[in-house]
Amino acid sequence: MRSESMKKGLDRAPHRSLFYALGYDKDELERPIIGIANSANELIPGHMHLGIIGEAVKEGVRMAGGTPMEFRTIGICDGIAMGHEGMKYSLCSRELICDSIEVMAKAYPFDGLVLIPNCDKIVPGMMMAAMRLNIPSIIVSGGPMLKGRFKGKSVDLISVFEGVGQVAGRLMDEVELAQLEEHACPGPGSCSGMFTANSMNCLSEALGIALPGNGTIPAVYSERLRLAKMAGKKIVELVAKNVTPRDIMTLEAFKNAIAVDMAFGGSTNTVLHLKAIAYEGGIELKLSLFDEISEKTPHLCNMRPSGPYHLEDLYHAGGVFGIMKRLSEKGLIYENCFTVAGKRITDILREVEVKDDEVIRPIDKAYDEKGGLTIISGSLAPEGAVVKKSGVHKSIWKFEGHAKVFNSEEEAVDALKNGKIKKKDAIIIRYEGPKGGPGMREMLSPTSILVGLGLDTECALITDGRFSGGTRGLCIGHVSPEAQAGGPIAYVENGDKILIDLEKKSIEVLVPEKELQERRKRWRAPEPKIKQGYMLRYSYFVRSASEGAVLITP
Repeated sequence: MRSESMKKGLDRAPHRSLFYALGYDKDELERPIIGIANSANELIPGHMHLGIIGEAVKEGVRMAGGTPMEFRTIGICDGIAMGHEGMKYSLCSRELICDSIEVMAKAYPFDGLVLIPNCDKIVPGMMMAAMRLNIPSIIVSGGPMLKGRFKGKSVDLISVFEGVGQVAGRLMDEVELAQLEEHACPGPGSCSGMFTANSMNCLSEALGIALPGNGTIPAVYSERLRLAKMAGKKIVELVAKNVTPRDIMTLEAFKNAIAVDMAFGGSTNTVLHLKAIAYEGGIELKLSLFDEISEKTPHLCNMRPSGPYHLEDLYHAGGVFGIMKRLSEKGLIYENCFTVAGKRITDILREVEVKDDEVIRPIDKAYDEKGGLTIISGSLAPEGAVVKKSGVHKSIWKFEGHAKVFNSEEEAVDALKNGKIKKKDAIIIRYEGPKGGPGMREMLSPTSILVGLGLDTECALITDGRFSGGTRGLCIGHVSPEAQAGGPIAYVENGDKILIDLEKKSIEVLVPEKELQERRKRWRAPEPKIKQGYMLRYSYFVRSASEGAVLITP
């Protein structure tokens, strides 16, 4: 056992003395030591109940003959960080979470790890750590929030963001918005649509690093406590068999996850995160692979924000493995992949039943023959960009308009609120990429206002930043290379014609090449927006969004 290096032998008498000071006895120190990385805090609704989840995990570990030792990680709520400087610190927290778990697992050589995340960057950060450390590990999240109810309709956090736009467009008054904000988020859990957190929690099942149900069992259901206990038991089993994350999260497992992502039309952020998790295990996921899988994977689930269904609906319909059951009918799942459940995908699928053909549609009744996410490229994004095609109305799959250029999110939001954006505008928000932001902010505020104003089927929004999983409309993010790195988006000027074709997967700025070259010669990179601390270091070492926005390894 790895833990023997800190607890066995004569030289470790001082170490054992310190464990005794913590209240552990000799029997406990003889057992496998299981580290419990818990992101519980009082700042995120998705994390407010993770202390209870942690206790259930520890019960399971003890029942299976292990000794749990819990520690905490940081966590940021993207919804609360949205629209101000705090959002610059969200994506980069993924790396800090991963690094902090690495530090703890090296300082304390645990025999296994149970990782308890919820919400946007915490889930991928913990999966990155599991892949990097490659010791037996299992993910068990806090689960999704239930949907809210307001005036007889289902609502969620995105309803509130879009309500801000409706107030700006005089389609809702502030009194009604104040009532909505009190009912949209009814309790614990990650926000209730197929936004980034829930997308990644669902994909943890498809990757095999979490037990079935991890992505969809509602946070408030006691079934989630039973799942947590089972995770505690399973980690001891994984330690005994020395099954590690790289045994489970193979290239085939990532292909399964991408297929599931395309089928449920997840957040565009999943592209960043899956690439980063794979990177930690030495697996290259090219952007072309996402597009290749999207081409042959049907879009089976119409989840919020683009559709009517929430995570609790997917749970009752059959969950992630219900989707995989459908995809397996078309041969789109690698069924021989192993999982932390101690079973292969094929064994789990035998026990799965799809219970609602509308929430998880049959293959022959898919919303679209192709997946929910699309990779596009062209003169404006030579290294690629990402769009959630399932959230774009078909009437605007082909778009031609003129650029309205902004050098920050705040400038664009101000223009939207003050009626300066008109039909057929191609809104360009630049210098918001990994380096330029720094931190690659999500753009939920401008996209929600766009929807609230009724312009989501009339305008395009293009950025080297990124979008929330709650975004819908013709919103194209991750434009690479980013403006700060001298990508073509840096040279776009007001009035330039922009042409987008989602069928051809192209995004072009219709400016003669000679003119672009002249602009390139005149261009100079602006000064860093943050000139001290972690974000300055991050901006120096972060790679392009097309590479997952991982940090350069010297």
